Amino acid sequence: MGADPRSSGGLTRGLKWGPAAIAVFWLACMGLLYLAMNHYLQPKPVVVTASGDLVIPKSRDGHFYAPGMVGGQPVRFLVDTGATLVVVSETFARTAGLAAGTPTTFRTANGNLPGRIVADVPVTVGPVAVSAVSVGVGLVGGEVGDALLGQSFLSRFDIVLSRDQMVLRER
Repeated sequence: MGADPRSSGGLTRGLKWGPAAIAVFWLACMGLLYLAMNHYLQPKPVVVTASGDLVIPKSRDGHFYAPGMVGGQPVRFLVDTGATLVVVSETFARTAGLAAGTPTTFRTANGNLPGRIVADVPVTVGPVAVSAVSVGVGLVGGEVGDALLGQSFLSRFDIVLSRDQMVLRER
């Protein structure tokens, strides 16, 4: 007669490590799925056409995002054609050296927010730069490097919207 597997520790060892192996397997699967979805949901890059138009593709969430700079510091813009100003957070403004400014109250969909307006700030979207833009300081929520791209920048361009892209054309 053969040896009882329970007495040799084989069955006990399998019961001990089996659930851990299953958990590791599923954690690895979820990690790979997270990385794949994170890559899939990244906004497409901004393109400049031969005629100088700035083409911003629509993101999968229906918004338009573009990399840029405010006061020499990198940001990720959410294009907001309904916003009056380019707007950044107070934390970002300190990093970018956007001091002083005129105190104001921003009227937003979420109510009134205190802030300030800084004049003559250089703003860049992709390779397109505008030197004297009014920037609102007081954006709430999001990451420090997030910003709204509003009309203080956009008004200098003709905007053409299509189903899947926004084109900024210099006037």
